[in-house]
Amino acid sequence: MRGWLGRNFLFVLSVAIPTCGAIAYYGFIASDVYISESRFVVRSPQRMAQSGLAGLLQGRSQDDIYSVRDYILSRDALRELDHKLSLRKIYANKGADVFNRFPGLTADESFEEFYRYYVKHVGVDYDSVSSISILSVRAFTSQDAYEINRLLLDMSERLVNTLNDRSRQDLVRFADDEVKIASDKATEASLALLNYRSSRSVFEPEKQADLQLAGVAKIQEELVATEAELAQLQKLSPGSPQIRALTGRTETLRNAIASEASKVTSARGSFSARAPDFERLTLESGFADKQLGLALAELETARTEARQKQLYLERLVQPNLPDRAMEPRRIRSIFMVFMVGLIAWGVASLLVASIREHAD
Repeated sequence: MRGWLGRNFLFVLSVAIPTCGAIAYYGFIASDVYISESRFVVRSPQRMAQSGLAGLLQGRSQDDIYSVRDYILSRDALRELDHKLSLRKIYANKGADVFNRFPGLTADESFEEFYRYYVKHVGVDYDSVSSISILSVRAFTSQDAYEINRLLLDMSERLVNTLNDRSRQDLVRFADDEVKIASDKATEASLALLNYRSSRSVFEPEKQADLQLAGVAKIQEELVATEAELAQLQKLSPGSPQIRALTGRTETLRNAIASEASKVTSARGSFSARAPDFERLTLESGFADKQLGLALAELETARTEARQKQLYLERLVQPNLPDRAMEPRRIRSIFMVFMVGLIAWGVASLLVASIREHAD
């Protein structure tokens, strides 16, 4: 036996011992590991009108898919899982073998060590062709794997909703502030115009001036008629007592014309003098109203854009409750150890033979 061992020491060391160890571990020690999988996409409503799976996939946002993936594999997600499911107790299951359970042989129960353990048992694979993300969770019982997967999807949906709220608020907040500013300016301009009309007893200076001039024209027509009558009377009957009355009436009409005309053309208090201020206030009010209209249109555009940019996490495949353990793959693992041992034995044998040949 010693002679055989001496001749086959490398084979025993590189093939026999590792293979026997693999048979012992995978056959009698290694714990069953259950894997729960789910599939999801992150989509936006631009493609909602399209039918079928293609419509869902084309409405994706790759950046947000990576955001969801990073969140699932984050320390924040681990803390929430541990708080809600007592994840540390789940992976520290005494029924699992010491090599697989937490903390294992290291006996390091720190959070950072638990996080490194967590990312080995939770994975998110993204298919860039179909844009489907596959969430896989490994645990020592099928129910634990299912519950962890389900809660991670719920947390991811909440994350997407939070991102939606922030995006919508950022887009709408500025437009809403502009509407408030424009509304205040429009209100101030309207009040200024209203106060000016009340204090100056004017509504529309140009229209009021036109009406005033129309009245002056009528008085002028009456003055012309009166003067013509007076001239005729003076010519035909110079001593007529009506001449004095017509002369007084003519003077009255001239004073009335001057008074009414001054309301339109005088430097102070006339409609012409009040027109520039009125027009300025009118222009300011109209401009403020236009600004308010533009701000309202921009607000509606921002709201529409916010709705279009909204994202949804769509579950294509719900988390499954595995009915049998998928890992470890015992026979394949033992065979892989055996094949690696054979390769190592072959390489070592060649090296030893080469050394002996050089020595000889």
